[in-house]
Amino acid sequence: MRALLSVSDKRGLVPFAQGLVRLGFRLLSTGGTLDALKAAGIAATKVAEVTGSPEILGGRVKTLHPKIHGAILGRPTLVADQQDMQQQGIEPISVVVVNLYPFRETVAKGLGDDEVIENIDIGGPAMVRAAAKNWAHVAVVVDPGDYSQVLSELESAKRVSANLRRVLMRKAFAHTAAYDASISAYLSQVDGDPFPRELSMTGEKVLDLRYGENPHQRSAFYKDRQIPKEPTVAFSKVLQGKELSYNNILDLDAALGLLLEFNGSPTAVIIKHNTPCGVTTAATLEAAYRQARATDEVSAFGGIVALNRVVDVATATALAETFLEAVMAPSFGPGAREVLAAKKNLRLLEAGEGLALPGVKPRTQLDVRSVSGGLLVMDRDAVEPATEWRVVSARQPTEAEWRSLKFAWRVCKHVKSNAIVFSNDTTLLAAGGGQTSRVDSVQIAAGKGGAKLKGSAVASDAFFPFRDGLDAAAKAGATAVVQPGGSVRDAEIIAAADEHGMAMVLTGVRHFRH
Repeated sequence: MRALLSVSDKRGLVPFAQGLVRLGFRLLSTGGTLDALKAAGIAATKVAEVTGSPEILGGRVKTLHPKIHGAILGRPTLVADQQDMQQQGIEPISVVVVNLYPFRETVAKGLGDDEVIENIDIGGPAMVRAAAKNWAHVAVVVDPGDYSQVLSELESAKRVSANLRRVLMRKAFAHTAAYDASISAYLSQVDGDPFPRELSMTGEKVLDLRYGENPHQRSAFYKDRQIPKEPTVAFSKVLQGKELSYNNILDLDAALGLLLEFNGSPTAVIIKHNTPCGVTTAATLEAAYRQARATDEVSAFGGIVALNRVVDVATATALAETFLEAVMAPSFGPGAREVLAAKKNLRLLEAGEGLALPGVKPRTQLDVRSVSGGLLVMDRDAVEPATEWRVVSARQPTEAEWRSLKFAWRVCKHVKSNAIVFSNDTTLLAAGGGQTSRVDSVQIAAGKGGAKLKGSAVASDAFFPFRDGLDAAAKAGATAVVQPGGSVRDAEIIAAADEHGMAMVLTGVRHFRH
């Protein structure tokens, strides 16, 4: 019996190889894997000694040879295959242990294009695919996590079962598919083509979820194969609490996306059903959270919180006062962990110190949504600089109103359209969205905000089609408004703003969120 071992990920390699030798396998190997085996005192034959051909082109060609691929692809149940193998002096290989050059890790290091391209594996995928195709007779192992199960079956039955070989085959093809997709994604990115003719996307499963949006729907959570450069939900560390649910993950992502709009002062974001119900920037994290919660304490109950500073004891104490589903932050201080440990079901996610850096920018990766029979792919929505805004009212905004308008506009693009947001310069006061008419969204927000909307700024994600929405905002107490403009009735809307003594700013850019 022969096994071929050629791995970049050498976790568990030596004990696995020792187990194979103990079971009577003769090992073939190449390059660094061969060196690792010999350093551990494990006998292995160099592939070149089997093929009779030396490694060439600086190691680019080692295993691409009939005596290797014939040994992997040969079918013992087919007479013609056996005759060919005998004529060519080919002995079968029944176990292939291969994982591929660290392409994604090389990209993540920010190395140059030449070095990244050099880390595209050729012989490895060829061997993996050959062994997977011949799964009925060959066990292909690409994941060190499978070593123990393979050894266990070999020890007990002298062979790997058909069920496990089938599982290993699926993992092998998924491994090479993800690898090729990573290469395609890298090339599209560096060549400035985010929407290639053929789009390949893969993910690595983080966990199976108890259910999806509803209990009758199955669900799982996957993370990107490419290591992101910005804070993400998928790459955050779960510190405590119940298993994350499908809806938790959606809400955490919404909270993180909004939080990244505010990377200067300590900021707290509270999300409920994918909608902001509290956003505040303040001098301290505790003050930011308490004020955000005070915006709508009823909605904050059972909400998702995202914070852009390390959670201290004071903030943790405030968090513990209300039932929450999950809290995401750069990290949690030792005293804070102790306070929140009493909330055993509360999920705590550590997103990393990058979330607290003042220079961190909103996410840049593509936004992908599934529709029946296909995918919709677009750039992430980004807020345009306020320098491009245009005052169209008779009255200019005051300095305080300018600050409030900028705050409201950042929040507005994270509310479901038709989106209406009332705020001052540091706090979301009320929001209305997800309605089929804009005036309804204004009235919902006005009903939530009440008297505290007096003197506020209001943001609308798209133009006011009629003056009724603006009239309702003015009645609620707003003194300044920011909106894209572009309606056939813009002149009428601007006249209405002047009538109410409101300052109006047009951005020229809308922020629908369907």
